[in-house]
Amino acid sequence: MTDAPVVRVGDPTQPYRRRIRLVRLDATTVWGGLEDDFHHFEVTLTHDSTTVTGVSMEARRWPWATCPDAGRNLAELVGMTLSRRCTAVAEVSDPHWHCTHQFDLAGLCVAHAARRIERREYEVALDPDGGGLRPRLWRDGELVLEWQLTGAAPGRTIVDPQPPFDGAPWRGGFIRWADATLPLDDAEAAIVLRRACDIGAGRGMDLEAIAVGQELDGIMSGVCYSMQPAVSPVAFRNRGSIRDFGEHREALLHGRHEA
Repeated sequence: MTDAPVVRVGDPTQPYRRRIRLVRLDATTVWGGLEDDFHHFEVTLTHDSTTVTGVSMEARRWPWATCPDAGRNLAELVGMTLSRRCTAVAEVSDPHWHCTHQFDLAGLCVAHAARRIERREYEVALDPDGGGLRPRLWRDGELVLEWQLTGAAPGRTIVDPQPPFDGAPWRGGFIRWADATLPLDDAEAAIVLRRACDIGAGRGMDLEAIAVGQELDGIMSGVCYSMQPAVSPVAFRNRGSIRDFGEHREALLHGRHEA
């Protein structure tokens, strides 16, 4: 099997899934892939062991017609110093003028280049659990994070968080908190899972009922490239692009630089 069926609404009784794979292709090249129900992007980053020398993006599946155009802005990362902080990209380019997922993936590629290891893979599952969710994250096959969320999207909150997450601002600053507070690898894992918690809220919603991004003005205005006021009027829905990976985790990034 190479992919899951095309669907308009993911089965809300099944988990939302996301996979991110980072691979060192050679001494100066890193490839990254990200896939979930709504997205499939790939980034190839080149470097000279000190700085980023090139970034290219391939959009294989995307929700809004304008999402691939955002890839051009990744060129602003050329010349930045390699950093093991996946958030360092936000210090050289404004995230709001990027596709969130392309930009996150590019940041992970920068960090992977700085680590100089061969591979890293994240897998996320957000399992429905009563009236809430149970987010879990595996890194290289090992379960490293498990949270419990309560409430309905977008107002979900973490339940009885254990240290160090008992001091985290769940909304409005979690990524900054993780970046400043946690060890590098722990921060990266927490940021990957926290992002998935927001994106996975779209599972079970009829997102294809939204014809154009402009309909979300006031809710998502300015959060990313396609939702910029100058872009959203032409950010038409890319209908038929949703996949349901709830029962098809093996299909995520299938055939893309697998070990």
